[in-house]
Amino acid sequence: MLEYDEKRNYIRMEVDCDITYKYAGAELTNFGRCTSISGAGVSFVAEQAIEPGTAMEIHIVPKNSITPPMTAYIEVVRCTPQDNYFDVAATIKSIKGE
Repeated sequence: MLEYDEKRNYIRMEVDCDITYKYAGAELTNFGRCTSISGAGVSFVAEQAIEPGTAMEIHIVPKNSITPPMTAYIEVVRCTPQDNYFDVAATIKSIKGE
């Protein structure tokens, strides 16, 4: 039997839902797909590269109405190019109150 020791402070949940994101202080909104989320971070698919260290605002819209949407402020920690998109990982800095 394989043993697995979780080293994360928060469990990562795989998701597949819409996300909008924009650079801090910008008005232009971009669209992507959220792929995972935890209490401390988020990953999503973007059409363009985003530099690590970039501050952004995201808005995640779950597929079901039971889970409310979430708006948060993030800092990009990694952006990995894929075939025709970019896989972005970020740290959640704060959750925006409604």
